[in-house]
Amino acid sequence: MLDYARVILPKVSFSEELFEKELLKCIEWVGPDNLNELLQFCQDNFGIEHGNIIRRVFS
Repeated sequence: MLDYARVILPKVSFSEELFEKELLKCIEWVGPDNLNELLQFCQDNFGIEHGNIIRRVFS
């Protein structure tokens, strides 16, 4: 499911609302084993644009 996150999150990154909604879904789907990898992917690719959402969702 991490691959799905890598596909869908860039497609919805134009909207803060959609990005947060899809990120929450991705967190549920990837499970605890891949959570750190998802966090790193989000920080690397969307940290500047959606850093506040990423911090809030992963805290």
